[in-house]
Amino acid sequence: MHVVILGCGRTGATLAHDLLQRSHTVAIIDRDIAAFRRLGNGFEGRVVTGNGFDKGVLLQAGIEQAEAFAAVANGDNSNIIAVRVARETFGVSRVIARIYDARRAEVYERLGIPTIATVRWAAHRMLRALCPSEDPEIWRDPTSMVALITPALHPDWVGRRLTEWELQTGARVAYITRFGIATLPTSSMVLGDGDQLAALVTDAIADRVVSITSSSPVESSISGAQ
Repeated sequence: MHVVILGCGRTGATLAHDLLQRSHTVAIIDRDIAAFRRLGNGFEGRVVTGNGFDKGVLLQAGIEQAEAFAAVANGDNSNIIAVRVARETFGVSRVIARIYDARRAEVYERLGIPTIATVRWAAHRMLRALCPSEDPEIWRDPTSMVALITPALHPDWVGRRLTEWELQTGARVAYITRFGIATLPTSSMVLGDGDQLAALVTDAIADRVVSITSSSPVESSISGAQ
């Protein structure tokens, strides 16, 4: 697979080397010729100096043969423009843009442009490292819209159906760790003593999910039907 990368900063240079190690071909673009020093001696990919959204520059990088394009330059606008040119002009279907502004990232995701909101993602990871007891989050998707959390399960949930927990919390269980082994949930699964839930949530419902999970369940028609 041929991959074109915009931006030869630390991320772009690392990504280029990782792709080459996986036997892909790589072309990397940057306006600053000095940036290519990060690639080191013996770099086997192609280097192109210029703007990543310039069609001529993209052609030099082999965009017509590219199956993927990654924009990791320092400017949000440059990354988005370059991604759109790669996809809409040259038909590269697999594209991704690094975006520092989380709000912009959300807008572009709705437009069908995959993004990685690096600032918000990094902040969440640091928060978890600094305050592990206060944050049950163990993963967050690159757009920072969906998180995977492990809320503490109240003992009164033991013996209840998993579907009842999902109905009351509005979350979805990705997997359950039982006796140290992770397993995928089923519609008939009943919660057991010591189970650890890994639940998919949005920020809007995360606090509610933690609160409900750590409290006794509210009686419902589902629980009464067991």
